[in-house]
Amino acid sequence: MTRILRWHPPLVLFALLMAALVPVSLVGLVVDDRILVGSPIWFKPLKFAASLGLYAITLAWMLTLTTRFRRATRWAGTVVALMGTSEMAVIVGQVVRGTRSHFNTATPFDELLWDIMTYSILTLWIMHAVIAVALLFTRFSDRTTGLAIRLGLFLALIGLALGILMTGQRNDEDVAAGIVGAHSVGVRDGGPQMALTGWSTTGGDLRIPHFVGIHALQVIPLVVLLFRRRATTKLVWGLAIGYAGLTALVTWQALRGQPLLRPDLLTALGAPAVVTWTVTVIARTLRTTDDTTEAVPA
Repeated sequence: MTRILRWHPPLVLFALLMAALVPVSLVGLVVDDRILVGSPIWFKPLKFAASLGLYAITLAWMLTLTTRFRRATRWAGTVVALMGTSEMAVIVGQVVRGTRSHFNTATPFDELLWDIMTYSILTLWIMHAVIAVALLFTRFSDRTTGLAIRLGLFLALIGLALGILMTGQRNDEDVAAGIVGAHSVGVRDGGPQMALTGWSTTGGDLRIPHFVGIHALQVIPLVVLLFRRRATTKLVWGLAIGYAGLTALVTWQALRGQPLLRPDLLTALGAPAVVTWTVTVIARTLRTTDDTTEAVPA
């Protein structure tokens, strides 16, 4: 644990704080029966704590690999931890108050908190970009791992930016109540939703591409780790293109007001295309590495 803490103390401490918030949120789900926008009120802190904790610990590990602009990236990581803490403080504080955090401008105080969240996530995005640029210029001993990290950071940057689409989803009734955004498309927030994720089952949900894009930060490097010596730069590029295709597909689906599990024909055709591409890339990589191994004299 001490060695992990040295990766980047502020980010690791933030990740630990999020890990501690997970059981607190689970207890809240059990003992607090309040419902907010169709979900148990402690469901949101639970999801954000898990997601941001994973984000922070991944970023802390990546920062240990930088060879250029190290001071700038250390500061950027610290700012990310501070902005994440600010974001979660508002989310938990609003849960305690029994009201919404995101898009809520119903009172001057709620509007102040929403402004804090807005500028926090904008600052976090900029700091993420700074780290991505620094790692773009970093020399990695393993080119494949380096490429996976760079592409994962880039796709996560896009995923973070997709959150802005939610600020454009409004209806007159919500605006009159001081709610200036929504994650659902084609339906109002708070309707029927999927178990575990809370995503809408009756309309599009912009949280899906936001989630998919952000977690490219873990998925792309993890695949390289799983393939080990069989991983190649071609594999990484192929997986990144497939992942970008998936992100684009679920974004398009959400913007057209379609639930994730009820796509129309066009979306249903797009999904097999993404899967086929990804499977083909993996199969070619495995076949190429097997052929190379057999060609090496015993």
